[in-house]
Amino acid sequence: MAFLLLQRVTIGSLEHIAPICIAILFSVFVIRFAKQSSNSKIKVIVFNGLAIFVSLSVLTFHLYHICFESYNVKTDLPLYLCSLIALLIPIFSYYRKYWMFEILVFWIIAGTLQGVITPDIAIGFPSLDYFRYWTVHLGLLAIIFYAVFVFEMAPKFKSIFKSFFALQLYVVFIVVLNFLLDANYFYLNQKPVSASLLDYFGVWPYYIIVTQLIIIPLFSIIYLGFSLSSRVKKF
Repeated sequence: MAFLLLQRVTIGSLEHIAPICIAILFSVFVIRFAKQSSNSKIKVIVFNGLAIFVSLSVLTFHLYHICFESYNVKTDLPLYLCSLIALLIPIFSYYRKYWMFEILVFWIIAGTLQGVITPDIAIGFPSLDYFRYWTVHLGLLAIIFYAVFVFEMAPKFKSIFKSFFALQLYVVFIVVLNFLLDANYFYLNQKPVSASLLDYFGVWPYYIIVTQLIIIPLFSIIYLGFSLSSRVKKF
């Protein structure tokens, strides 16, 4: 049994599907509760609570490893996109600035969904990394959809390009950091060990080039979903 617990989470396994189902049910319940509440303060408290919980899951994970296990700045810093967003998400939930939403809505839906579909979790249930991974990825999706359905935030067409250029700034920062640390953050020097969509994009550096080429089309598809939804409501 102990041996099984050390296995990498495989796509389609119970360890993969169960947290997704739980998160969907939880998100639907919380969003419906907030929408039906006539107290605007309750809506804000729930939103901030979700963001703080997700952020604390990342902080707790890293503090635990710093204090009780080996911690390697080449591999363990919270600089992968989802972890970084998780640390910063309370800032968005508190201020609810539209320009933040414009960036995050595409980053979270496009990036986090990839992590949900093809999880990269070295040690399965009930490891701390397992809970941290799903709290971050599924929690970020819950937060962004909360902003969409409860606060009725939606991106504009130009938001696609704002989010894209903000992502390029992040990539440049990570490229420099990877060079200084001889690291592989954001998988810019090597694809993840587990199966991922990057496996279909060729070897390095072609998978990076292909990813860059499909970002704007992918963001456009996400925007199209919002655009069609708003048109249906008006109709």
